[in-house]
Amino acid sequence: MKPLLPYIALLLFGLQLVLMLGSWLLSAAVPDSGVCSLLSGEGLRWFMSNFANMLASPILVWLLLLAMAYGVLRHSRLLQVGKTYRERRARLMTLLLLSAYITIVCLLTFTPHAVLLSATGRLWPSPFSQSLVSLVSFGIMLTGTFYGMVSGHLPTFRDVYNALLDGLRRSAPLFLFYILFTQLYESFRFAFL
Repeated sequence: MKPLLPYIALLLFGLQLVLMLGSWLLSAAVPDSGVCSLLSGEGLRWFMSNFANMLASPILVWLLLLAMAYGVLRHSRLLQVGKTYRERRARLMTLLLLSAYITIVCLLTFTPHAVLLSATGRLWPSPFSQSLVSLVSFGIMLTGTFYGMVSGHLPTFRDVYNALLDGLRRSAPLFLFYILFTQLYESFRFAFL
């Protein structure tokens, strides 16, 4: 799959160009069609002034958080079977920490008048549902870091830092594809909807 990624990125970029030219041709050929040209003054102003706003979404933050959680999970070796006494003991301590974390989140969510419920007392939509990916990512980072430090797989804060960055490095293609997909989707919405 990795050898195909550059071609998929090129395809998405090519689709963006086709969309730009197609919207220009359709708006010129059929002026009453309601199609907005991405190459007109209005289209170029929209694209340039909204580019950062198009990309600034919770999905981007979720990708960043999940990438960092992946790096910590990978480097801590939490999902591997621990063979040494230290790793087994670290796994037990991590399970206790995870239980405490889940208990705290449940208390903030499922008790009467809980802080993470909506103003009407509902779970969906609520601050809990809006922060679910963040809560899961933080839980993974917390338990992975704890296990890594106790087991000796992440002995220093520098190792934790490098694990967080490694997750971002390994998931860098996701960010490129996020930008290309978002740009293509928003451009389509501007031109045709």
